[in-house]
Amino acid sequence: MSIIEDLEERGVLKDKTNGIEDFIKNNDINIYCGTDPTADSLHVGHLIPIITLLRLKKSGINNKVTFLIGGATGMIGDPSFKSAERIFLEQDKIKQNTIGIENQVKRLFKDNNCDVNIVNNSDWYSNMNVIDFLREGKLLTVNYMSAKESVKKRIVDGMSFTEFSYQLLQGYDFYHLYEKYGVNIEMGGADQWGNITSGIDFIRKKINKEVHGFTIKLLIKSDGTKFGKTEGGCIWLDKTKTSPYEFYQFWINQSDDDIVNLIKIFSLKDLDDINNLIEEHLRCPQKHLLQKTLAEEMLELIHGKDEKDKCIKISEIIFGNSDFNEIKNINGIKDNLKNIENITISKSELEDCKTYYDLLGKTCVNKLFSSKSELKRAISNNSVSVNKKKITSENEEFIKEDIFSYEFMLVQNGKKNYFVVFFVN
Repeated sequence: MSIIEDLEERGVLKDKTNGIEDFIKNNDINIYCGTDPTADSLHVGHLIPIITLLRLKKSGINNKVTFLIGGATGMIGDPSFKSAERIFLEQDKIKQNTIGIENQVKRLFKDNNCDVNIVNNSDWYSNMNVIDFLREGKLLTVNYMSAKESVKKRIVDGMSFTEFSYQLLQGYDFYHLYEKYGVNIEMGGADQWGNITSGIDFIRKKINKEVHGFTIKLLIKSDGTKFGKTEGGCIWLDKTKTSPYEFYQFWINQSDDDIVNLIKIFSLKDLDDINNLIEEHLRCPQKHLLQKTLAEEMLELIHGKDEKDKCIKISEIIFGNSDFNEIKNINGIKDNLKNIENITISKSELEDCKTYYDLLGKTCVNKLFSSKSELKRAISNNSVSVNKKKITSENEEFIKEDIFSYEFMLVQNGKKNYFVVFFVN
């Protein structure tokens, strides 16, 4: 099965050039995708093309993969389907972002025993003067570039020459990568089709060579929202931006309406294995087999086996029947719990508390509980737990050594509402 057929089966493919399947069968392939360094980390939206490259490397097909970081194009900003001009980033910020992204890509491929050629287009544009660049523009007419869906609306509303030139820059990138590395297929998101076909046309006109491209669908969830976005923002691959535990829970919390599609799109497993998992999941969806399988695979892919095992254990402690004391054996748990709603409070502020009601009244009211009255009702309804211990009465006293011997306190109201109180001395 070719990479194109695989993507079609997984429901990922959007656009493709005519004849790409035969081209893949009859040629050694060097496929590339890229991103501009607009942030110092990739997010889950970048994973689809990267996982596609990893699948290609693992398929056994004679191929190479190239990942381009747009150190030069990032200074302009891709206007494709954007409603307004990009804000320019400072050069030092772009260099910092480039280092972060390059390190992530290197590790992802190294950990999967795959080679990747990482390039930066600032390496060739920094040596090109403005006259040389403008002479390259003879190959793409303004009418041709303006007709692309990605820029039509912006042309009407107003678009600077700077952003209009982005299409030519990306086209020239493809040409340069073909000449230097033999790159002959470009992959991108759905919004990149215009830029990709411009590159294909540029190469055909300049050196009369056949190259191809394809795009990946914009991933929209069943509720109509864009995949990878939460109330807190993007789900990043950098654990200092999105903790491994939050990353794990992001996948665990995917709906049954979405998870069948998501595991096909993101998993590196063969489709036959995935279809078997789907059948098993549909027989007993309440076990959330697909969510757990994909969460564990993605967590190990991005953060490694140790973090995966740690997050599974944390999840068992919080949501399962594990003993809270087991938490002592988990290193770095505090950092992983920071993405659950929380507060930090000094232990000295809680010295006069004797009952759990007093303790929760000072730490969780207006957070987990809207008022002290709600807290009282929740306790009387046996809905409240502290460190996995059920609180049965508002007069129940706690042992300070038991509570304050930990760096934090885990409070639960009902089955799904959790709150963390971090203690400082």
